[in-house]
Amino acid sequence: MSAILNLSIDLSKVDKGRLVDGKYLNTQIFINDESKFGNNVSVAYSQSKEQREAKEPKQYIANGKVVWTDNVIKVAEKEVENVVNEPKKDDSLPF
Repeated sequence: MSAILNLSIDLSKVDKGRLVDGKYLNTQIFINDESKFGNNVSVAYSQSKEQREAKEPKQYIANGKVVWTDNVIKVAEKEVENVVNEPKKDDSLPF
């Protein structure tokens, strides 16, 4: 999947208390099929499971639009590292 999005983030809406380690802001990006005011992309703060279950409203901090796409959107898959489990050494055995 390839896409290019143009976003305009309203920094005055960013709650500095939501920054992780003082520099990371966890957000969700929504891409809609329909547009409003020429924008079909929005950004909101990420919500916890409890906030979603309580149906708390999303707090939007940015909007924008898709300016290019290859018309194929896929869910990103997490790469799995090959971890080799070595047997534990048991020094209590006499041999």
